[in-house]
Amino acid sequence: MTTFPGSPKLPKGAIVTVDSSTNRVVSTVTFQYNPETLTRTLKPQVASGDGEEGAKAEALRVKGMPVETIKLDVELDATDQLEHAEKNAVELGIYPQLSALETLIYPQSTQVVSNMQQSEKGMTEMVPMEAPMTLLVWGNKRVLPVRLTDFSITEEAYDVNLNPIRAKVSLSLRVLNYNDLPWGKPGAKLFLAHHKSKERMAVKGSVSNPSALTGVNINQRL
Repeated sequence: MTTFPGSPKLPKGAIVTVDSSTNRVVSTVTFQYNPETLTRTLKPQVASGDGEEGAKAEALRVKGMPVETIKLDVELDATDQLEHAEKNAVELGIYPQLSALETLIYPQSTQVVSNMQQSEKGMTEMVPMEAPMTLLVWGNKRVLPVRLTDFSITEEAYDVNLNPIRAKVSLSLRVLNYNDLPWGKPGAKLFLAHHKSKERMAVKGSVSNPSALTGVNINQRL
């Protein structure tokens, strides 16, 4: 897992949680090693009309942003830390790093205790527990509000006390866009900035004279 000493220092991908009411960063979990692959799936949200003519009229329309899901595997390994006898690694292995990721899908224990106490007092209507806003940070051009939809941990090695010291965490994330989030709030603003950035990059990725490359004059065909 060690890198060549002369290699450039790469920015780390990370999962960041932000308090929705104060916009304060609650926690930042950086990836020990950036995943080698990241799988993105986009499902278009197309409009549908009533009947054949209605369907034809809506054929080129979209209802909103595509539903985007991201899958990636995060590797955790305490080997280097154990070689240097780092205290947390020796005592706990990679439990702290696993816990930092796992608690992304846990409600806060204080909220649980409060709801349970209210339940004991006969209060049947509980306010759903709100989790912090979760962001996937993958370089400067990809800071996305996400919801963790699937979480799988494969523990691969243990120390003498059965603390996990090597594991792979598979994450499935659903990107939240401004159709999912309150308009004008930080999450929606982040996605809007991402959307605008994607449009600017699309311009750079498009050719100005397709006929020279395709051999087809599209304008004459239209």
